[in-house]
Amino acid sequence: MSTLRFRVVEKAFEKKAVEVHASGKASEFFASKVFNREKMFRYVSVKTFAKVEESIEKGTPLDSQTADEIAAGMKKWALEMGATHYTHWFHPLTEGTAEKHDAFADPDGKGGVIEKFSGKLLTQQEPDASSFPSGGIRNTFEARGYTAWDPSSPAFIVDDTLCIPTIFISYTGESLDYKLPLLKALEAVNKAAVDVCHYFDPNVKKVYAYLGWEQEYFLVDEGLYAARPDLLLTGRTLMGHESSKNQQLEDHYFGAIPTRVLEFMKEFEIESWKLGIPLKTRHNEVAPNQFEAAPVFEECNLSNDHNLMAMALMRNVARNHGFRVLLHEKPFKGINGSGKHNNWSLGTDTGALLMAPGKTPEENLRFVTFVVNVLKAVYKHNALLKASIASASNAHRLGANEAPPAIVSSFLGTQVSEVLDYLEKTDTNEIYISGKQGFKLDIGRVPELFLDNTDRNRTSPFAFTGNRFEFRAVGSEANCAAGMLVLNAAVAEQLKDFKKEVDAKIAAGKDKFAAIVEVLRKDIKESKAIHFDGNGYSEAWKVEAAKRGLDIESSVPLMIDAYLYPSSVKLFESTGVMTEKELEARNEVKWETYTKKIQIEARVLGDLTMNHIIPIATRYQSSLIDNVYKLRDLYPADKASKMSFHNLEIIEEISTHISFIKEKTDEMIEARKVANHIESEREKAIAYHDTVFPLFDEIRYHVDKLELLVDDEIWTLPKYRELLFIR
Repeated sequence: MSTLRFRVVEKAFEKKAVEVHASGKASEFFASKVFNREKMFRYVSVKTFAKVEESIEKGTPLDSQTADEIAAGMKKWALEMGATHYTHWFHPLTEGTAEKHDAFADPDGKGGVIEKFSGKLLTQQEPDASSFPSGGIRNTFEARGYTAWDPSSPAFIVDDTLCIPTIFISYTGESLDYKLPLLKALEAVNKAAVDVCHYFDPNVKKVYAYLGWEQEYFLVDEGLYAARPDLLLTGRTLMGHESSKNQQLEDHYFGAIPTRVLEFMKEFEIESWKLGIPLKTRHNEVAPNQFEAAPVFEECNLSNDHNLMAMALMRNVARNHGFRVLLHEKPFKGINGSGKHNNWSLGTDTGALLMAPGKTPEENLRFVTFVVNVLKAVYKHNALLKASIASASNAHRLGANEAPPAIVSSFLGTQVSEVLDYLEKTDTNEIYISGKQGFKLDIGRVPELFLDNTDRNRTSPFAFTGNRFEFRAVGSEANCAAGMLVLNAAVAEQLKDFKKEVDAKIAAGKDKFAAIVEVLRKDIKESKAIHFDGNGYSEAWKVEAAKRGLDIESSVPLMIDAYLYPSSVKLFESTGVMTEKELEARNEVKWETYTKKIQIEARVLGDLTMNHIIPIATRYQSSLIDNVYKLRDLYPADKASKMSFHNLEIIEEISTHISFIKEKTDEMIEARKVANHIESEREKAIAYHDTVFPLFDEIRYHVDKLELLVDDEIWTLPKYRELLFIR
């Protein structure tokens, strides 16, 4: 390790140990920083509390008097907790969150201040919207935008600030965020699922979508992170030869958690619990320095808020322990990247889990009904579902033999697959398969089924895993809402279509359950292409998927086109989730974001190659040349030639690599200049994908070869062997 890099590592260890503790058991301080229903019940009247409950459950608007009382109670609680400011916390189209802090303190006109917070300030604010991505939905000079309170997600305190979850809309009413379309999608799937549930249980009044995320992340020493401009500016290493040891021994997965990491995890968990984030699981992931945190399932909107809070929290807590968190999907080449599996399911207010088999024929027919409808929805909109998780960073991970391929398919497992196969192939209601215990099951009357009787398929992007579907293609730094709003809207549309078909058959004189089975049989046949239980990494599957008519596009800018397919526009407009105008605007944002991320990486790569790599390699080459001349001065020609032969080879090899790097860097810069003159955001993104991005790996190959040749003592960038193993 060079002297410079050694000093960098030493600096990281100068961090003082952070004492991590919390008084009492987790149950005694869980959600202590959250104005949840329990707190609200204590700070507002019973009448007002009932109105808020009704608003959360039924979406009824709150009057100004109710809002004022809630604001007064919220302010009282926040001040008791030491808060001095409040903010509307929202999810703009930047993949992160945003907030503008205002003090509770207002001048009292007598030389002092008084704490004020009204219902109007709680329910609505007007942040400057001019600098947030809008995709042309409003002009830059038109700055007006509004945030509006989301009462279904409770307010919380971070440091000295009361954070109020809100939606974000333009002056003309279009959504400029992820939360509002997600809320609309959740309401759409609620209404559609309730209607279908009434075939089986008329007592169901509400259906909830649940989300359980599994957040993967890397930790690196803060000092080493600061010495890598590529990590600092892009979130990933644009160069770096793989370490001799990485994950090939498979000894990191579920291994003993390093002491420093465990201290970070403890503080992260404690602070998460205070914010009501129900973290449950922590463990080492597959790659060195890679870890995972996962909570228990929650209602989808709240769970998504908690994920965004957790990502921000882990970044802050990591600094206390001399770490930086990397949430990029592929920060290191040659080892696994990071995802965020989204475990999704539906449940009713009566306690039924719609993705879980039951104990009666009706419950199991309901289970099959919802599974088949989800499959049909995913089949119809597989390109759109893939577009929802497509990004410049996630493209590095998908299909890399470590994550699902960039082709959406669904793994069901042996038993569910047999049920659907029999249902598809028979024309009678008497369908039998072998159960978990080896006896016959009458699937025509759909009696008891069993869970967990098959292995999981790690290559499936959308796998059934017992009582839920696991959307495994979501990227680690993504906002879960992007994928969840598409999935819930697609399922809502399909359930509406399903009910319409069943009702038509019932109206024509069919028995209710016979009508359901008949429509299910048709839908199984129509969506059979999406069902795949094999190896998603194989080349054969790519060929087969194309034959099945599944979307196999691998270019992110072209994947994004799926949002504007006629079927997608119909989906979003029929469910009330988004208008065509909003979709067009979001696509403009997505294309622009893709371009900017590749553009930034290209600039960083160009800077590193020209101002770091080539000068360092040239300096080392000069020292070798000097050595050759000195050998020739000291020894006879024959002996000097033999002694300098190896150095001459290295000198020539360095020249070859430097020449290639310079040539390709110039080519990359020129390609970037040409692309920058393209006005269409879509065409510009395509140009960056096709002409700029492919040069990255070509340049990197030669830089990584130089890393192996140049004296370690003068190579200033921390290497993989230093970045990937916490000391």
